[in-house]
Amino acid sequence: MKRVLIIAIAFLAFSCKKQEAVPAEKQAEPTTTEAAPSEGMPVEVQTPEQLGESIFKGKGTCVSCHKTDSKLIGPSLQDIAKMYKEKNGNIITFLKGESKPIVDPAQYALMQPNIVLTKTMTDEELKGLEAYVYSNLK
Repeated sequence: MKRVLIIAIAFLAFSCKKQEAVPAEKQAEPTTTEAAPSEGMPVEVQTPEQLGESIFKGKGTCVSCHKTDSKLIGPSLQDIAKMYKEKNGNIITFLKGESKPIVDPAQYALMQPNIVLTKTMTDEELKGLEAYVYSNLK
C-alpha cells in the first residue's frame, strides 16, 4: 500500500513540474504547408456565411449551446437574428464584449467564457459569424 501511495505522489509531482519557457526569439516559427492553386483550377473562396458556419461549428464552439431553430442551452440562431434585427442591435460589438446581450440576458453568465474566445477573433471572422447568424433568419 505504501509503495502505491509513494508512486502516486511521485507521479503527481512529476506531472505538475513547471516547464521552463523558451524566449520568443528562440522559438521556431510555425510552418505552414499551403498548396499553391493548380494552374487552371479555380480557387475556392469562402463566403462570409460559409466562414461563419465553419467557426460556429468549429473553433467558436457555438454549436455546443446554440441550434438553428430551437433553444438548446442558449437561444436559437433564428431567435438571435430576429431580436438583433428588431432591436437594431450589433452582434459584432456583443461578440467583442463591447455591448450588453439583447437576447436572453439571464443566460449571459454562461456565454462569458465564449466571449473571451470571440474577443480574440478577427473582424473578418466576426463578420462571418454575424452573416451566418443572419442567414438563419426566417
